[in-house]
Amino acid sequence: MKIVVLGGGESGVGAAYLAKKKGLNVFLSDKGAIKNDFKKQLIDAEIEFEEGQHDEARILEADWVIKSPGIPKKADIIFKINQKGIRLSSEIEFAAEFTPAKIIAITGSNGKTTTTSLIYHILKSDNLKVGLAGNIGKSFARQVADQNFDYYVLEVSSFQLDDIQNFRPYISLLLNLSQDHLDQYNYNYEDYALAKFRIAENQENDNFFIYNKDDEMSMSLLEKLAVRAKKIPFSTKEKVKQGGFVHKDKIVVKLEDEFSMKIAELSLVGNHNIANSLAASIASKILNISNESIRNSLMTFQAVEHRLEQVAQINGVTFINDSKATNVNAAYFALESMNQPTVWIVGGVDKGNDYTEIENLVKRKVKAIVCLGIDNQTIIDFFKDKKESIYSTSSMEEAVKVCKSLTEEGDTVLLSPCCASFDLFENYEDRGNQFKAEVLKNKID
Repeated sequence: MKIVVLGGGESGVGAAYLAKKKGLNVFLSDKGAIKNDFKKQLIDAEIEFEEGQHDEARILEADWVIKSPGIPKKADIIFKINQKGIRLSSEIEFAAEFTPAKIIAITGSNGKTTTTSLIYHILKSDNLKVGLAGNIGKSFARQVADQNFDYYVLEVSSFQLDDIQNFRPYISLLLNLSQDHLDQYNYNYEDYALAKFRIAENQENDNFFIYNKDDEMSMSLLEKLAVRAKKIPFSTKEKVKQGGFVHKDKIVVKLEDEFSMKIAELSLVGNHNIANSLAASIASKILNISNESIRNSLMTFQAVEHRLEQVAQINGVTFINDSKATNVNAAYFALESMNQPTVWIVGGVDKGNDYTEIENLVKRKVKAIVCLGIDNQTIIDFFKDKKESIYSTSSMEEAVKVCKSLTEEGDTVLLSPCCASFDLFENYEDRGNQFKAEVLKNKID
């Protein structure tokens, strides 16, 4: 079987490595430059590759093409692969075919990384043999090749789910839906939401689908779609017969038995993290983790980097890095949890954002807006009649300096950009790391 892998990053190189280890004929192609570290891995594994171009003739001879999630669906080479009827899969689809491990897969517009990391923390703390992969950590395919885990906890994006055929998690979680990546889904919210629901499309009645009963779009689509897995809801607004809910000052999970703990004991703060903790607790109960173990894990879990991460307090001003908030709904959760006057850093590559969702929060909680991007006009145009203090910046150094000049003791500076990062940064991690470096540099100064 001829395998072609498109993309020479973490997932692509991992997929090529797994294919090679399984004795398959594999070739990797990246239209851009491959980083030296990944190039070394390919050479060490004796995997043939090219960079800076696509050898279309060779690619179109493949029996199976594995596509990295960063390659747009509308790319010319993808069109040609589909036209020829060649099987096109994501790394998660490819790797899942080579492991008997139980897969817990998490998707949603917001909270994926936090909830994935939390479930992994719970399972790891209970001494299960478990891997963490997908959109987080080391490549799923590489772990399948080299490890012998009984469970995998995978953070899964809509782009990865676009390219599945047989992917069937034991437990799937759909945390929430909000308008994101609409530029990749014909600016159609339902198309994007349906891509997320593909996480459950191959599940059968011996599998589990955990969903958010408070999420309007999820509930609307659940009425139309034939989800065969056992459906288990969670809600922070109402009690459910089976699933997870909030009762007074506690989270409660009712399945065959009951688990509960005080919200005040959770290590994660904010209403959205109560929902994430409920979803993670349901998955853990399905896997027969003890109540004591779940409680201890929920109390000891450390928040994910770049997600409402407190960087420093300087002269009474708190600096918070929420660089992972790449859509409006994520920024909504961040702004909602602010309790002090906030200088808000926002901007980047707009993905068809509708800022009306956060308009009232900005009016109530934000004292100044600092735009950070190559083109800040969309944000300025939306908020100019709603906030007097709006500043345009085009580097992290400039943005942090402006924020410092605007704040006084008791204020918060929040980086929660609503947008993708690749106009000025490599990715959201680079953006968050630059923010932290600038904040701490100013502290030293």
